[in-house]
Amino acid sequence: MQALLHAIAQMASLSSEALRLFHGRGGLHPGCEQWSLDLFPPVFVLTSFAPASEAELAAVHAALAERVAALAPGQALNWVYQCRHEGQLETRLMAGAVPEPHEVSEQGARYRVHVLKGQNHGLFLDMAEGRRWVREHVAGLAQPERLRVLNLFAYSCAFSVVALQAGAGQVVNVDMSAGALATGRQNHALNGLKSGASFLAHDIFNSWGKIGRSGPYGLIILDPPSYQKGSFVASKDYARLMRRLPELLLPGGHALLCLNTPKLGVAFLQDQMAELAPELSLVQRLANPPAFADVDEDRSLKVLLYRRGD
Repeated sequence: MQALLHAIAQMASLSSEALRLFHGRGGLHPGCEQWSLDLFPPVFVLTSFAPASEAELAAVHAALAERVAALAPGQALNWVYQCRHEGQLETRLMAGAVPEPHEVSEQGARYRVHVLKGQNHGLFLDMAEGRRWVREHVAGLAQPERLRVLNLFAYSCAFSVVALQAGAGQVVNVDMSAGALATGRQNHALNGLKSGASFLAHDIFNSWGKIGRSGPYGLIILDPPSYQKGSFVASKDYARLMRRLPELLLPGGHALLCLNTPKLGVAFLQDQMAELAPELSLVQRLANPPAFADVDEDRSLKVLLYRRGD
């Protein structure tokens, strides 16, 4: 785990924004594939995808304590360990405390996170460039207030927050988890967004009628889980989303397709889109944040931007 400890030792400052500090899963640090380290200020979150020994955790604690003391003398060290190894799921507060409520910043927006509860913390850090693109795209429109956005698998509605901040007129957030959407409502309130967003706690595949009534849309965001037993399996269900895009999307509108699994590459999305939604053409693949660099880009997060012809 020397690469992880070295990354901690090389931290130049304690960021005021949420970000990834070490990405072992990208394969660029042989022997450290199990580790990732995030900062949700003021809390570090170490995640291991394999069992970790107490000696390894002690080494991380010592490294974090030394670096925090050097960068911010007198500041408390707060860190959480999470193990995601199959059959050994665990989340443990290792030092300090976690604020309640815990709110973090990214690119001028505030979000509610929960690093001690569940495997997902309320904000997917690898999607930062996707959120940046949405913000810049909406802000660059001649009449952003006329833009209707459909945010499918909205989770905690971070895409909705940035779209509305940039001037979008309406965002329809759809997710089958009422709890996630409740956090989404909190995120809108946290950013002073009092109107423009709707929140539908529905199974998307059973709600196309309701979803279509607010359309057609100028921007559709699809950020589904790669595998969620009983609700979505990307390998078979993504096609069901693609088929709906031409009828939901305005001519000249954009669709942002996201897929985060190493088991399916870019061709999985491109080939199916060419077959199922030929009215849309690929514009670009968005770059991932540098902190999420991967030895094989086909394994990393895929964010593809499509545009429907005029």
